[in-house]
Amino acid sequence: MNMKKKSKQKQRTKTVSVQQIKGRLEVTRSGMGYVIVENGSGDVLVRPGDFNTALNGDVVRVKVVKENTRTGKKEGRILEVVERKQTEFIGHLQLSTNYAFFIPDTDKPMPDLFIPLTAINGAQNKDRVVVRLVKWDKEDKKPVGEVVSIMHPEDENDAAMKELLAQAGFPLFFPEDVLEESERLPDQLAQAEIAKRKDCRDILTFTIDPVDAKDFDDALSIRQLKNGNYEIGVHIADVSHYVHPDSELDAEAYKRATSVYLPDRVNPMLPERISNELCSLRPHEDKFTFSAIFQMTTKGEIKQYWLGKTVIHSDHRFTYEDVQEIIENKKGLYLEEIVLLNDMAQRLRKKRFSKGAINFSSQEVRFKLDEKGKPIGIVVKESKEAHQLIEEFMLLANRTVAENVSKLEVNKKPIPFPYRVHDQPDEEKLRPFMDFARKYGHKFNISSPEAIAKSFNEMLHDVQGKPEQHVLEQLGIRTMAKAVYTTENIGHYGLAFEHYCHFTSPIRRYPDVLVHRVLESVLQQKPIIDKKMEEKCKHSSERERAAMECERAGNKYKQVEYMRNYLGETFEGVVSGVASFGFWVETIEHKCEGLVSLVSLSDYDDFRLVESDYSLVGRRSGRQFRMGDKVLIKVIAANLEKRQLDYEWMIDGGDEKIKIKKTKIKKKR
Repeated sequence: MNMKKKSKQKQRTKTVSVQQIKGRLEVTRSGMGYVIVENGSGDVLVRPGDFNTALNGDVVRVKVVKENTRTGKKEGRILEVVERKQTEFIGHLQLSTNYAFFIPDTDKPMPDLFIPLTAINGAQNKDRVVVRLVKWDKEDKKPVGEVVSIMHPEDENDAAMKELLAQAGFPLFFPEDVLEESERLPDQLAQAEIAKRKDCRDILTFTIDPVDAKDFDDALSIRQLKNGNYEIGVHIADVSHYVHPDSELDAEAYKRATSVYLPDRVNPMLPERISNELCSLRPHEDKFTFSAIFQMTTKGEIKQYWLGKTVIHSDHRFTYEDVQEIIENKKGLYLEEIVLLNDMAQRLRKKRFSKGAINFSSQEVRFKLDEKGKPIGIVVKESKEAHQLIEEFMLLANRTVAENVSKLEVNKKPIPFPYRVHDQPDEEKLRPFMDFARKYGHKFNISSPEAIAKSFNEMLHDVQGKPEQHVLEQLGIRTMAKAVYTTENIGHYGLAFEHYCHFTSPIRRYPDVLVHRVLESVLQQKPIIDKKMEEKCKHSSERERAAMECERAGNKYKQVEYMRNYLGETFEGVVSGVASFGFWVETIEHKCEGLVSLVSLSDYDDFRLVESDYSLVGRRSGRQFRMGDKVLIKVIAANLEKRQLDYEWMIDGGDEKIKIKKTKIKKKR
């Protein structure tokens, strides 16, 4: 009997010697690894002894050595590291007489790094440091690193932000060879290159950016033509003029793929020499640009367009606040031009929504920080007409470039191009949201994608100013697919564009650099056929997601740091999410989200989750906590290490409302 069982077991598990799979290694806290495979063929278990220098998050090639034919479970060993997720780590230095070791701060098991005494960069024993992995050959038992920065105890915020970036796989420093390459680039614009370009330096040109921006990658120009129409230029920093394929600069920019914007810093895609100096469209300086120039009527109708390389001279640097003031007060520098551009932008916007673009609005928060980076205030940013002015002309340029390239083929095949696409809503995700929206009187027509978009816009218009506005907007956004980069042009559903790409921010997004290169090759009638374009698109999408998660974590850290000042105080909030273990509340005044745990509610009732209603319901009392409900909460804990706020629900009614500290937020420091 036992022999038969063993025989069957042998049949179920077969040894595989040829199958090799590419995937991303995820290391559990126990030290066991799993190579996550995108194609859905099943993850591969890898034991710690078979990591072959791979670390958590690395893209690897794994050889499957065992496979259970019944369960499909695979086991393998890693053959090579294709791409490292992280090369810089934060931790502590252990220094002895002849050598040093670096112990990383991580909950994912990884070996200590050996640090030669020549590479400790002035660090002392037990110092908290940033170390870069420089070498790890297969025959080496320990990876070799070098200290690149010492973290000082008083710089708690700096350490926290760097840790977020490092864990997300974004390098904290540029390698020396990359910096050297950027320093070698010429300051002056070559006359021979100027002669090849359309010269727009005598046309009124200005930039409109956030007040704290340094990398100005877009500018607008405007002039009236003899036929009464206007020539509107959308001028974009010509990064591809300076960053060439196969250069050290290009390899580093591709690796990062995006700049990361944290509350107190920017971790740039390109060195500051390029992002803030050579390419930044600073006022009163000649700059090389790649432009989309439109001939338009005062009603915003496009009569013709031109795409190509230009040289510009920005006459003025506006902030969004400057322009908003001019629009509202009808006075200020270049009043006539700004009012006209704003009118055109609003017409483009109206036309876009009439064609099915979805008008989602989202609130962003900005932190007021002291000189040490500690938050002393929170400001909610609103999208006003000044922002929409820039947004609409950037959308127009992006759409026009994508349309232009999409018309062309080489050998009856489309040119590989990084489109920015957004898929139609998934009906499975949409249905529970529709049921929820119906409770507020909103009906959805799902007969076609266009009808769904129209239903969304009608709902978003109807809820303006109502208590349920925020929750319906947030839930609506969650039902949407995520926008990604790909060579497969399926259009952009949310914007209602058949063709769309990112052309307007090459200083901070790598796909825009790729778009510039392809567009230039097309305009020269020598189209680039990049066989690795889809791989580059996937990498850019993955890095974009990592940057967004890193930015959210940075904001969360600042929220927790800020709310530590208000432990024990009561605020008004809105239920922003529900789960089986409690509900989240976002404070109304400063948009800080914390958790009210089910344990803290157990004295009141036994609550259960009703997923279809996005609510927690008490079994005895019938008391509901539903997304969008207003509640009173007390701040009871603020854990910086976990980036977690804990709130306690205050029974609303009686004298509780008197306890709300509405004025203290602004007074406390």
